[in-house]
Amino acid sequence: MTGIVYKSTGSWYTVKTKEDKFFECRIKGKFRMQGIKSTNPIAVGDVVDFDVDNVDEATIGTIHKIHERKNYIVRKSVNLSKQTHIIASNIDVVFLLVTINNPTTTTSFIDRFLVTANAYGIEAVLVFNKIDTYDDTTLDEQLFLQYTYEQIGYKCLRVSATENKGLDQLKQMMVGNVSMFSGHSGVGKSTLVNALEPALNLKTKQISDQHQQGLHTTTFAEMFDLSFDARIIDTPGIRGFGIVDMEKQEIGDYFPEFFVLKENCKFNNCLHKEEPNCAVKEALDKDEIAWTRYKTYLQLLEGDEDNYRNDIYGDDRAASDETRKS
Repeated sequence: MTGIVYKSTGSWYTVKTKEDKFFECRIKGKFRMQGIKSTNPIAVGDVVDFDVDNVDEATIGTIHKIHERKNYIVRKSVNLSKQTHIIASNIDVVFLLVTINNPTTTTSFIDRFLVTANAYGIEAVLVFNKIDTYDDTTLDEQLFLQYTYEQIGYKCLRVSATENKGLDQLKQMMVGNVSMFSGHSGVGKSTLVNALEPALNLKTKQISDQHQQGLHTTTFAEMFDLSFDARIIDTPGIRGFGIVDMEKQEIGDYFPEFFVLKENCKFNNCLHKEEPNCAVKEALDKDEIAWTRYKTYLQLLEGDEDNYRNDIYGDDRAASDETRKS
């Protein structure tokens, strides 16, 4: 039988067939994807082949093949630095939920996510959530970030899941697609899914007052069929986003504003760091490139292993303030 993985708990997989039947499946022995050292060889969104057996009056499936993925989004495992974690596969568009505070989403986190989506050929959209909670200062910061990323070419949406603002536009982008919601814990992923499809009634929690961080509500990635011809993959909140398997020479290609300037650099293999006549550095000096973006690029270039685990918002905000003064 063939089906799509709708939920993964790490040991059990819920698979849906084209006949709309769900089967609980396991994998037999060690299941390794060729060329991918992953903590989870099978991910939500995978198309798999499986056999069905009756065990103790229960119908249990055994997955024996994964079909070729058109794409997947992967990050470095936080606990196992040499391992990767596939968040989901076969995605049409990924929506990164961003909140300015409560909790804070850093520009470094945003950039790392966008670089990975770009590298794996997945359209990424920034969704600024909780706009109903912004005061003047927070609104100013949000609009500045939106302007920064829209200038690069990224689509941005402003939504309020609790007040149903901006949801119609979001739905239009989801129709006919497999979408994924991602972001830190507490940015409102499950609340937003509930606003789009109230019948799902996904579990939500409040932000921790002490640490202003999100409380994990989604434990495992899970896909849901929505009533408006769309499928959504809801994912657990992630604190950091480690980049996987990128050569130094290719990192800049996944920053669109760097890529368009690359041909104007003096050297074909320019790393936009210390080389003379670098078009990217010249654009940076003219404030045509956001300093925060260049800072993230340098972190990736230098293999800054700790930054994706410990993003510091203060540095990003200070850099944004300096850019805005110019």
